[in-house]
Parts: sequence; structure tokens; C-alpha cells
Amino acid sequence: MLGRLTLVAVTAFALASCDGSSVREIRVVGSSTVFPFTTAVAEAFVNQGKGHKAPVIQSTGTGAGFKRFCEGVGAQFPDVVDASRAMKRSEYDNCRKNGVGEILEIQIGTDGIALAESNNGPKMALTEKDIYLALAANPMGKPNTAKTWKDVNPALPAIPITVYGPPSTSGTRDAFAELILQPGCLAAWPEARALKEGGDPARFDAACLRLRDDGPYVDKGENDNLIVQGLAQNPNALGIFGYSYLEENHDRLHGVKINGIEPTYETIATTRYPGSRPLYLYVKKRHLKAVPGLKDFLNLYTELWDPKGELVKHGLIAAPATVRNKSWDIIQNEVALDPAQLH
Repeated sequence: MLGRLTLVAVTAFALASCDGSSVREIRVVGSSTVFPFTTAVAEAFVNQGKGHKAPVIQSTGTGAGFKRFCEGVGAQFPDVVDASRAMKRSEYDNCRKNGVGEILEIQIGTDGIALAESNNGPKMALTEKDIYLALAANPMGKPNTAKTWKDVNPALPAIPITVYGPPSTSGTRDAFAELILQPGCLAAWPEARALKEGGDPARFDAACLRLRDDGPYVDKGENDNLIVQGLAQNPNALGIFGYSYLEENHDRLHGVKINGIEPTYETIATTRYPGSRPLYLYVKKRHLKAVPGLKDFLNLYTELWDPKGELVKHGLIAAPATVRNKSWDIIQNEVALDPAQLH
């Protein structure tokens, strides 16, 4: 799927590119979850009235965004990746192989991977174990045959398991597997811990992290609005997306409790909600000076991610002050990511 593309203005004027030729705007690819936040910053950036060319923000999914970002350095390649998970070491190595050079990792805030249902839905309340047994392809190492929620937990209603979610290129899907499926697997299957800790990592991944593809999990692509629409059409279905989409659609949807905890600003900010996760920008250091306005764009981001800033109105959960200060320092001093921190 090509993904959403937004041009927040049509002003055209010359920019020096990374290879010394003319002329282009700031380019951002990546996460559909971070997309609305970066789009809001891009709009504010143009509205400053300083003659900035309009950034181009494309929602490709985190994985696809990293792939494009790491293809090279220069005018034809993106400057920034929106990411709803941390960069993998394999992705960094691909960047290095293609001569991208040093990269800045900037946490912009926090988000929750929300499970949601229609306000006309059955008012589900689930545990991580319930979700794992319903959606894992091979729970406890065996093919998943569950058809209804009652099949995985007798206390749940006998309605078909239908969950709309993001594709395999999505950082949200990766984070869902890590933050929800993995603890559910460990709760349901004691043997899993030994596999994870070195016994058989491939078997662990197959049994604990792989989502089923036989119908109950429905890939809705990178446009999270399609998940919202799907929930309106099927009140018995659940959806998986970033908290900001739940916040935007609170008149139609509500969050599903996991382990008794509802996804709210407070529970995500304090990381009590099981699906809490950081959100990032990754920036090519070599592009900071070569692409006019890029440093200003990042500085504007730091102004808008404050707890009372504009991005909170769009559903971003503000990061703690220590995290915001560290991210600000990374931008000001162009502190490169240490690849030894990556997995």
C-alpha cells in the first residue's frame, strides 16, 4: 500500500540539497502513529511565515520507513523517519552499509497501543493471556483453532474473534507483539521463558510473537482510519492502533481494558497501561546542515511536545521532563545514536 501523503503547503523555492544540487523540501517517512504529530509540526513550521518550504510527510509504516531512510544519503533520500518503535540493529547496519552516516535518535513522547471497540460493542475486558490465546498463530506451540472469545476464556462472550490491526511493516504491530503478545505467552506457557532465554529463540518467536493469518486478525494496512471505520461497521470487532486515534474518535469508540487498566492519558504516561511505548524521530546528521530548515523543524518539535503544547491536543502523551531535556540536548548538540544500544 502506497500510504498517505500530505503536502502542508505549496510554496516553492530553492533549497540546497545534500549532494550540492538544487532543491527540495524536508522529507519524512514512517509510522502512521507518529504521522499526525509530525504533520501538525509541519503545518506550524510553514505557518511561522519565515518562507519555509512545506515538508512532505508520508505514512509508510515504521519498517518501510526505515528501509527507505537507510537506502542512502543525499537529496533523493528521506531526512527523517517517524518511528513507533526503536530502530533495530539490523536496520542501523543497513544504513551504515549504504553510507548514511551518523543518526540522531529523538524520543518525541509516549503512546499507548490501544485496543478499542465501538461504543455499541460488547464492553470487552481482556488480559494479555486472553489476547495471546486469541491472536497468536501458534499459542503454546500449536496451531490456533479458537473461533470465539469464549474459546480462549469461558468468562468471555461467545462472539467471533475479529481484530482489525496494522500490517507487518508497522511499528505498532511490532510493539503489539512485544508488549502484549509476549507477556501473554509467558503467562500462558511457562516453557516459553526458557525458550526466550536461549533455549530456542526461533521457536519462541513462532509461538509467542507471530500473529495468526487465518482470519481472526484482519490486516487493515497503514491507514488507521480504516480500522476506525471497520469498528463502526462491525460493533463486535476490536481494533489495534495508537492512542491518538482513540482520542480523536472518543465519540464513537472506547478503550478496552487490559489487565483491568483502561488506556487513558494518565495510565499511558505512567506506563501502567500494558501497551505503553516511546515514539521516535530518527534524523540523518549529514542532512542537518545540508537541508535548510531541518534543524529549525526539529527545534519547533521540541516546543510543541511540552505537556501543555499543541501535540498533546493531537493525542501525544508528553514524555517526562528528563526525556524531553535529553531529546532537546540531542538536537542542539547533534548527539549521534550509539548503535551498541540497539537490539
